[in-house]
Amino acid sequence: MAESVYKVVELVGTSAESWEKAAAAAVARATQSLRELRIAEVVEQDMQIQDGKVVAYRTRVKLSFKYEGGD
Repeated sequence: MAESVYKVVELVGTSAESWEKAAAAAVARATQSLRELRIAEVVEQDMQIQDGKVVAYRTRVKLSFKYEGGD
């Protein structure tokens, strides 16, 4: 197997419905500009509260993808 290098970026997805949908939103957006995504690791979850009610779920996700050069 050839040696590989992977880069990790951190994104925050949001959803009005759930943490799972927030994480899926982050991954879906990442796939629009990144290739060969390998791992998604949930590192933090929180909620936005307004007037005593949850209005948004937020999930911070670390995504790794094969590094092909650049910065």
